Amino acid sequence: MRFMVIVKATADSEAGKMPSTELLTAMGKFNEELVNAGVLLAGEGLHPSSRGARIRYDGASRTVIDGPFAETKELIAGFWLIQVKSKEEAIEWMKRCPNPFDTPSEIEIRQVFELSDFGDAVTPELAAQEESLRARL
Repeated sequence: MRFMVIVKATADSEAGKMPSTELLTAMGKFNEELVNAGVLLAGEGLHPSSRGARIRYDGASRTVIDGPFAETKELIAGFWLIQVKSKEEAIEWMKRCPNPFDTPSEIEIRQVFELSDFGDAVTPELAAQEESLRARL
């Protein structure tokens, strides 16, 4: 099972405050543990929303909205993509993670859909297309 682990933004991360050397060292050690266990697929920090954009879709219409975005509690400051056997294992790994910020913070864990989760909507052609795309990655 793959899980997206979402590091929620804080006022400091949205202000562009960079982590301390101590926190970078602790995160590096944690990431190394994930790699050594064969769990980590990807993981990165994100720039503040002031450097981002959103695209709003309404039928064929597209509207681009430049950051920053309000509601810091809804924003993402970083992520990991991990592969583990269960949600419980994902939780156990993330409980070992250093606090991503110097202030109280949150990490959200969400399971990534697998093709099989879509049931009968996945035709053999769609399955072959997905397999071909994954092979090219």
